Amino acid sequence: MAIGVFGLTIGLALGGVVLLGALGFVLQRTVDTEAFRTADAVALLAAEDALPDPLPVAGGQVRVQVVDAQGRIRAASIDADRLVPMVRPERLTRDGRQRLEVPAERVGLVGPVRVVAVPAGTAADPLTVLVARSMADVRHSTHVVRSILLVAFPLLVAGLAGVAWRVVGATLRPVEALRRGAEEITGRAGTGRLPVPASADEIHRLAVTLNGMLDRLESARVRQRAFVSDAAHELRSPLTNIRTELEVAQRLAGRTDWTAVTANLLADADRLSGLVDDLLLLARLDEAPPARGTGPVELGALLTEVAARYPSPPVRVVPPSGPLWTAGNADELRRVLANLVDNAVRHAHGAVLLAAETPPLAAVQNAADVGSGLAAYHLVTVTDDGPGIPVADRDRVFGRFTRLDDGRARDDGGAGLGLAIVRELVRRAGGVITLTDTPAGSGLRVCLLLPVLPTDESQEPPTDAP
Repeated sequence: MAIGVFGLTIGLALGGVVLLGALGFVLQRTVDTEAFRTADAVALLAAEDALPDPLPVAGGQVRVQVVDAQGRIRAASIDADRLVPMVRPERLTRDGRQRLEVPAERVGLVGPVRVVAVPAGTAADPLTVLVARSMADVRHSTHVVRSILLVAFPLLVAGLAGVAWRVVGATLRPVEALRRGAEEITGRAGTGRLPVPASADEIHRLAVTLNGMLDRLESARVRQRAFVSDAAHELRSPLTNIRTELEVAQRLAGRTDWTAVTANLLADADRLSGLVDDLLLLARLDEAPPARGTGPVELGALLTEVAARYPSPPVRVVPPSGPLWTAGNADELRRVLANLVDNAVRHAHGAVLLAAETPPLAAVQNAADVGSGLAAYHLVTVTDDGPGIPVADRDRVFGRFTRLDDGRARDDGGAGLGLAIVRELVRRAGGVITLTDTPAGSGLRVCLLLPVLPTDESQEPPTDAP
């Protein structure tokens, strides 16, 4: 604020100086113009050898003399000296018009005095017309303006400083409120919102944006705390099992069945290793940007490869009518299908069906319940005849560490990370995943949409792609 007032003061001071200089220059040019007009009129009379005596002039602050080359006065106005020229002859030239400053007492006017000299006469009888005008009016006008500026300048600066103080204070008051709100939120290290000013200006939009950011940070903090808590809980279970097995084996000593203990420890270690791998994969997926178009993948072959890991019943593959190529990472898509088939096998009563096709766009939208912004997509479905998932829980199951049946065994139900990994990998591939009812009404159908690989019809994709 002080810097702004100081800059305003400097600017007004410079403006006042420029104003005074411009006013003095304009007034002096006006005096010179009028003096030259009078001198030109007298020179015209001298050229016609019709100089009156005394010379007619207007105003009491003007003196006119016509002098020859020897400095003798040939004619003068009624108030001008007829013996002593206003300007010494040695200061006059015949080369052109001159502007001179002379002492006021030499002319008999109130100083300062401005004299203009205009050549007149003929070459045989050169003359010079001298016109003197008092600059007292100019000095007085400049003095009055300067006095007004000296009086009004401090008042103007004080008034502008007061107005600026009020305006800037009113403008920055919402910013100060935001600062205090942020300080309170930081001090109590909890949730909170910044005050939003009523005015619909930049400060209002800033407060709304900051509140949105605080909400997102709080949501992220809650998710992070829940994730860490769930991860710690999930890691504690296999570690507790391992410790219990070892303590029991230590107490039994020679009666310990180390074959059974080793098998149990390996099972817990495998579960712990899988959980850690899933956590690391989710962490990498959160940090890595989406990677699309990494390579061609044939979905029919991929379905057959994944289904081969399971016994023929209950997993069955409906082969597509032709190659279905998509762009993506083969390992990630294989992980997606493996997780979906694992879930289907775990909950199916007796049948799991894998299928892939390229249906019309309307059928894609109806099957996956997606918007109309899609272009060309392959539809991959994993259908089971299990108990299914209630409609209200179909979005929640994609959350991390989500189990619909908390009472079931953890070894049977998994850690609740499979579908979370599937959703992230599908997003990276540019696809969409949804859960719907089966046509029969019982069980669950997972619809996976993957983009069609854009290829030139004259060039088939490589036949050795997975």
